[in-house]
Amino acid sequence: MEKKVIIIGAGPAGLTAGIYTSRGGIKTLLIEKFMPGGNMLMTEKIENYPGFPEGIGGIELAELMKKQVLNSGGEIIQGEVKDVNIGDEKEVILKNGERLKTPALIIASGSSRKKLGVEGEEKLKGKGVSYCAACDGPFFRDKTIAVVGGGDSALEEAIYLTRFASKIYLIHRREEFRASKFLQEKIKEYPKIQPVLSSIVEKIEGENKVESIIVKNIKTGEEERIKVNGVFISIGQKPNVEFLNGKLKADPSGYLIVNENMETSEKGVFACGDVIRKTLYQVITACGEGAIAGWSVEKYLSSL
Repeated sequence: MEKKVIIIGAGPAGLTAGIYTSRGGIKTLLIEKFMPGGNMLMTEKIENYPGFPEGIGGIELAELMKKQVLNSGGEIIQGEVKDVNIGDEKEVILKNGERLKTPALIIASGSSRKKLGVEGEEKLKGKGVSYCAACDGPFFRDKTIAVVGGGDSALEEAIYLTRFASKIYLIHRREEFRASKFLQEKIKEYPKIQPVLSSIVEKIEGENKVESIIVKNIKTGEEERIKVNGVFISIGQKPNVEFLNGKLKADPSGYLIVNENMETSEKGVFACGDVIRKTLYQVITACGEGAIAGWSVEKYLSSL
């Protein structure tokens, strides 16, 4: 099976790149591990994306972008990439054994959550420990949960989870949240959310499911056991680049390094979105980078 361009990842960057390449008459295939939308799916409401003065739900915006790709002639399949071979002809190898060849490749595989690294986290992953509110939120209807983190993603996730949980402890190690002032004010509108500042989670407890957490106040050293049914961890991101096996130039954290045309260290391989090193990780920047990557692919293919 041959395609003119393969895009790995269907978040806002990959979807935008797909719109540009398919509209440019390039046969386009997007490969997405989960659902089209990427980290947008975890955002209750996006209020800083131009054109939506009242804001728009992340899931709704993802669906609109997906529809636009399909209407433009692009194709989206579900699959997980295991490896890539990079040369004059690129090859994408899926976990199911399928091998796809293409002259041009766009890496838009995004980022995923960092782990907390505490006792009980691995044991109870999928049994109350989660890294995805959009995926697992509905399982915690009328339950008490904790969200760990203090950035925009953590606060957005806590707000999203108010539609399901009865109470949410929002735990952050610093005296104040790192999130935007807008979100810090916004969470005050939700009585279900109880901030727990200057505190860290020391341990997640439970036999076959999460039952409680041990929280330590880093100022006083006091520890407290809080009964919860779930723990959502949102303490930062790491780029999803494992499948590349170090074949592209990256910074020490693993983020891919690109030039102004979104081209990586290998000819014909481009990258965009949360997988690249940049200063601002937002839907709008991902879309801008996806547009440049799509345009660059068109120029690259014309030059061959």
